[in-house]
Amino acid sequence: MRDFISIIYHTVYEVASVPALFLLSILSRLSRRKYDVGIGPEPLINNIYHKKALSLKGYRVFTFVKLIYYITSEFDVKLFSKNRIINALKYKILYLDYLYLIFNVKSIYIYFQGGVFLYSKFLWRVEPYLLKAAGVKTVVMPYGGDIQSFDKTPNLLFKHAHSKDYPAHRYNRRRQEKKMELWTNHASHVISGCDWVDYMYHWDTLMVSHFSINIDLFANIKSCPRNSNSFRILHAPNHREIKGTQFVIDAVDNLKSEGHDIELVLVEKLTNTEILELILSVDLIIDQLIVGWYAMFAIEGMLAGKPVICFLRNDLLNLYRSKGLISPTEPPLINVAPLNLKEELRELILNKDKLSDYSKRGFDYVSRVHSTASIGSKFDRINRSIGIHPSQQHVA
Repeated sequence: MRDFISIIYHTVYEVASVPALFLLSILSRLSRRKYDVGIGPEPLINNIYHKKALSLKGYRVFTFVKLIYYITSEFDVKLFSKNRIINALKYKILYLDYLYLIFNVKSIYIYFQGGVFLYSKFLWRVEPYLLKAAGVKTVVMPYGGDIQSFDKTPNLLFKHAHSKDYPAHRYNRRRQEKKMELWTNHASHVISGCDWVDYMYHWDTLMVSHFSINIDLFANIKSCPRNSNSFRILHAPNHREIKGTQFVIDAVDNLKSEGHDIELVLVEKLTNTEILELILSVDLIIDQLIVGWYAMFAIEGMLAGKPVICFLRNDLLNLYRSKGLISPTEPPLINVAPLNLKEELRELILNKDKLSDYSKRGFDYVSRVHSTASIGSKFDRINRSIGIHPSQQHVA
């Protein structure tokens, strides 16, 4: 009963706040905004790389978050408080997080969950209109769970895996779809890529993905010590079903029973620095076997010069190759369907020389497609197309 009353109270309060928020949004146009771009509020490590990518092009950028995951906490502005009363006062009653943004930024890069009102009861419905009233441009891009509606994907194995890892997702589907339609229709610019194209009906820019990384990431990372000379494989799932972890475990166990000297390093919920240290200590990386495209873990592996196994769907390969985003031999990943993993691993263990070509091509591919310099150039073109220009001289 208390939760129901709280929902009613916050909904009524938010609706009543709309006129004042619109007035403040309009008044914010008179402010001298300090930043060209704000990036958030999802606490994704990619936001940190996006900040560097834009900074290289001369944009003043800050990252903001509503909460923090275990991977990293290196964000500029944390729009929350550990004190629940202060948190409610500042962000649910006075809306200081929203006011901070509109008086300080010219544009924001967000995901389809929304901006600072992503957890609100009503205000998420009017957030694009409020930002337009404030003259704040919006670049919206997906990360995965913010757009995935599984009545749209042709990937049945992914649909099954997602149901296992996130059974509660079914209850949020309608709100999620409304948010995607809202931002698709009202954002200043929409980005797509990866397998996200399955769920989206419009985009202004298509990328292989917007994932970005510092090419000197491993310069100060030390490898974890090895305890043996076994062929060492690293797999680091953040959700086991979706990553195909059981296929990895079964394949390695079967190969061990055949007498192969193989070691599986299976880790979860480590910091990014810990993962990078492990990457340097292994012979092979297995990213994800279900989704049909690659993500940050594979990019980190390629950057480190490690061969990476990942399942890549043919229709997605055809899309990105036909649009000239990658060459006919890219990406330099070992493309393996989950049911073929054991046979492919056996072949690689017996013929390790096959791994060297992937190791050599990985770094060059990441430098060209996913470096902060490359993504920064793409973001710069997008910004200029919506009227946002860098306020500083660019670095590169």
